Amino acid sequence: MRRYLAAGAALLAAATAGVAAVRAGGEDRPASAGSTAPATAEITRGDLVDTTTVDGTLTYAGERGIAATAAGVVTRLPAPGAVIGQGAALYEVDRRRVVLMYGTVPLYRTLRQGIADGPDVRQLERALRTLGHGRDLTADTHFSSATAAAVRRWQGDNGLVKTGSVDAAQVLFLPAPVRLVETKAATGDRIAPGRPVLTVTSTRRVVHVDLKASDQALAKKGARVTVELPDGASVPGKIVSVGTVAERPEPAGGSGSGQSESPTIDVEIRLDGVPKSGRLDEAPVTVTMESARREGVLSVPVEALLALREGGFGVELVDPGSVRRVVGVRTGAYGGGRVEITGPGLSAGMKVGVPAL
Repeated sequence: MRRYLAAGAALLAAATAGVAAVRAGGEDRPASAGSTAPATAEITRGDLVDTTTVDGTLTYAGERGIAATAAGVVTRLPAPGAVIGQGAALYEVDRRRVVLMYGTVPLYRTLRQGIADGPDVRQLERALRTLGHGRDLTADTHFSSATAAAVRRWQGDNGLVKTGSVDAAQVLFLPAPVRLVETKAATGDRIAPGRPVLTVTSTRRVVHVDLKASDQALAKKGARVTVELPDGASVPGKIVSVGTVAERPEPAGGSGSGQSESPTIDVEIRLDGVPKSGRLDEAPVTVTMESARREGVLSVPVEALLALREGGFGVELVDPGSVRRVVGVRTGAYGGGRVEITGPGLSAGMKVGVPAL
């Protein structure tokens, strides 16, 4: 992880390096005849925000495994990266399709006429209607003869035996389309129920950050961030989850290569809109997070600060007639190239001298 800004003291020192020390409270100095007006900047009042950047990874949300629900030989698997939607086969066993349908209730029982009513029946009927096998079907909790007829039509179109009942060897209910990450079996493998077959994710792009536990204060759920993508484009995002358990990553060379790295927490960021990043997965990105904020303070560009002979800092006030005088100020927070200042007589709108470009 990399800090975007140096520590405040270092930043202020760099801003004043090479500047001759001046005395605060000196006499007013009008501009000489024929001289050009000094470069100036305005004292402004507003929020001062400091930021920190960390490394992240562009990936997909909701990784999960899918296990076999029937014994047999794997006869078809999708290719990694494939997006599988409602009505499509997740894989095939003995040339029998295991089809994805949308729903949040797992298929924990065989759905057929005579079973008790339930929400799993409703989600099956909704899926059948969406897939065109039951346009006149009422999506309720009751498995009727009309439901069985719609199931048989669907089974016929998918090369399945027309039993009119549905079990977990035919259908897997998931809330939305999935994207295949990797296969855990190969075509031709003989599998049994419970064996891992696929690893999938949702199709929603997210950024994952392994944030040092010591930097946990940077990550607040709901906070806005900016993400720089691999192509250099920046997109806004929002922190949607922050882990509560710190984990210690394995050393890069393995468990026997020495001391492990600092503990980290998982941070997930949702991107606003779809980034133009193609099918990139596990691509490195840079995340800019807000590390500090001071609200409603007076601030000037850091380069407006002057080192005072008596110690501390000052600014050169420039009035409308180009009369200049140096006044001492107290510095506070910094961020975005500006620094908070306080002092008697200072107000928003005043002009201060800055180095000419």
